[in-house]
Amino acid sequence: MKHEIVQFASLSKDALHIYVGMGVFLIGSALAQKGLRSTFPILVVAVMALVGELLDARDDLRIHGHWRVMASLHDFTNTVFWPLMLWLLARYSRVMK
Repeated sequence: MKHEIVQFASLSKDALHIYVGMGVFLIGSALAQKGLRSTFPILVVAVMALVGELLDARDDLRIHGHWRVMASLHDFTNTVFWPLMLWLLARYSRVMK
């Protein structure tokens, strides 16, 4: 299914992970109603990324016979990196006050 989404969106898989992570973070922030500083949105992003990679691991085992751990770490990092940077800036600096 991920392959079909990448083709439909005309984005690279890496770009799609970044956009999804940022979108989930911003929606989670809006739902928390505490802004970007709330722990809720970054936890939602991390859990969503982890679940996605566990599903990919299941597919890897079925298709390749082994889990491509480095690919999963790469995808997890792409999904979580920018939301984490925004959350850290909002929470621990004066830049986003």
